[in-house]
Amino acid sequence: MKKVKLLCRCLTQGLAVAAVTIGLSPVAFAGGDVEKGKELSATCAACHGADGNSSIPTNPKLAGQYESYLVRALSDYKSGARNNAIMAGFAAALSDQDIRDLAAYFSSQESVLSVPKR
Repeated sequence: MKKVKLLCRCLTQGLAVAAVTIGLSPVAFAGGDVEKGKELSATCAACHGADGNSSIPTNPKLAGQYESYLVRALSDYKSGARNNAIMAGFAAALSDQDIRDLAAYFSSQESVLSVPKR
């Protein structure tokens, strides 16, 4: 699991460097505001838990996820690239800054996810 996380982190950092190198604005990679994200997360809490650790088995746990992953997922729901009627409705009302703020908040939370022992 540690190797997968390390690989994902390396790939994410590499993609960020590549994007800046080819001319994308570095502002696009600016992190969000954790406190603002906490305020915005009140709507998310019903399904994903106040801290992103959903107690509903069918709803994803957001706590501890990579910030870049959360930004991408919410952006994809907003654009329609990712299909879920409920999430599309919520994401449609979010600004790009709101998305970064939510991602910063949930990624900063302690996850209760665990890997079963083999």
